[in-house]
Amino acid sequence: MTTVLCVPQWQGSASSKAQRLMAGARRAAELVPADAVVTVPVLETGGDKAAGIRAYDVLVENQRLTRKALAGIDDRVITIGGDCAVDIPPIAAAHARYGDALTVLWIDAHPDVYSPQTLPSGAFHGMVVRALLGDGPAGLTLEQPLAPQQVIIAGERAGDVSEHEYLAKTGLRRCGVDDLERVLDDLRGPVYVHIDLDVLEPTAFGATCYPEPDGVQPRRLIDLVSQVDDIVGAAITEHAPASDEVNPGEAEVIRRLGTALTAGMSSGPSSA
Repeated sequence: MTTVLCVPQWQGSASSKAQRLMAGARRAAELVPADAVVTVPVLETGGDKAAGIRAYDVLVENQRLTRKALAGIDDRVITIGGDCAVDIPPIAAAHARYGDALTVLWIDAHPDVYSPQTLPSGAFHGMVVRALLGDGPAGLTLEQPLAPQQVIIAGERAGDVSEHEYLAKTGLRRCGVDDLERVLDDLRGPVYVHIDLDVLEPTAFGATCYPEPDGVQPRRLIDLVSQVDDIVGAAITEHAPASDEVNPGEAEVIRRLGTALTAGMSSGPSSA
C-alpha cells in the first residue's frame, strides 16, 4: 500500500514564483499512482524571518502538521511538495525506522547545504541537506541526524563556494549529470529517494523555480529511478507550473517518475 502525502508548502523558497509551488504540489499529487492521498493543511501565509530563516515560524508549524499527518499513515509514503523542506519529517521518520542502514538519494541540481550564515535570502529549501546532517536551526533539523555516508547527492551542477567547501569537509558523496548513473554503484537499501524537479533539463521540464541548464533528460532520470530497489520512501518536489493549464508533457514526466518510485517500493526485502 502506498499513500501520497501532499505538502503544498511554498515558504521555504525565496523565488518570485514560490507560491506556484502550492498548485504544483496539488497537481503532482493527482498524477502519482497511490492507494490514498493525504493533504497536509499547511499554512499558506508568509511568516517572520528568524534565526536567519525566512518564514521560520511558518516552516516550524508546517513541519509539526506534516509529522502529525505522517503519524496516521501506516503505508509507504511518497511525499509531494512544495519546496524541498517538506521532506524533512518523512526522512526523519524513515531514519527512526531504519537507522544507520538508511541511504538518502538526494536528486537535485543544487546540493542544498547552505547555512543561515551563507544564504542571505534565508530560503530554507537551500539548507535542507545540511539540516538532515544535524547542522541547522532548532525545529527544522533532525534530532537524530544522518551521517554523511548516508547521503548521496545526484545530478548536482550548481551551488556556490561555501557549499562546495562544506561538501568537501563532510565527504558527502555526489555525482553530477555526466556520471549520474554512478550513484547506483554499491547502492543498498533501504533507500529514500528525493527528487527535486530542477534536476531535469529545463528545455524538457521547465516548471520549476530555479531551473539550471545542462540538466538530466526526463527519460534518463526515470530509467535511473527504475533501477533503485528497496525504496522505503520518496519525494517529488519543486513543481511550479507556469499557469493553471496543465502541460501534458510535464504531467507525463511526473506520472512516470511516480510510477517508477511506486514500483521500487514494491521490490526489495524491506517492502514486506
